[in-house]
Amino acid sequence: MKLVFATNNQNKVNEVQSLVPNHITILSLAAIGCEEDIPETQPTIEGNAIQKAQYVKEKYGYDCFADDTGLEVHALNNEPGVFSARYAGPQRNAEDNMNKLLDNLKDKEDRSAHFKTVVALILKGEQHTFTGICNGTIIKEKKGKKGFGYDPIFMADGFTETFAEISLEDKNRVGHRGKAVTQLIEFLNKNR
Repeated sequence: MKLVFATNNQNKVNEVQSLVPNHITILSLAAIGCEEDIPETQPTIEGNAIQKAQYVKEKYGYDCFADDTGLEVHALNNEPGVFSARYAGPQRNAEDNMNKLLDNLKDKEDRSAHFKTVVALILKGEQHTFTGICNGTIIKEKKGKKGFGYDPIFMADGFTETFAEISLEDKNRVGHRGKAVTQLIEFLNKNR
């Protein structure tokens, strides 16, 4: 089975590829010649994932899946949410995003947050969605060099290290994307 993963984020491709069984081949956008920016104009995480998957199916004809992820911080009315990648502006800079978030939280006692990933799959003309949530806390200063995005300031419940300090295997096991992709894989295995 060949599926396109509708992302240009190689970190996401690597995370997902490490979870997918051998009978599923993941094609990147580059592999199908998709070099344009896929629109993400929906007001929700679910909407963006669906929009991206539909775009690839309509323009390129491949069965595909897309994800969208947001970090939702409870004391900030679930900001940055759907705007997580561009929280500090259109440059999509992770350092700027983390700095803005830490600044917005400096006077808040409640630092609880969760990552939410929605994977939208279009397979054989049908659409399916899978949601993964990882609860945790935003720490006060960045720690760790692994991972990407907000990983250096997010500590999952039950851990004493940030997502940027733990192994990829641990992150996939407890993380939002790993949970959503696990549901996707279980679905694909049942629907070969």
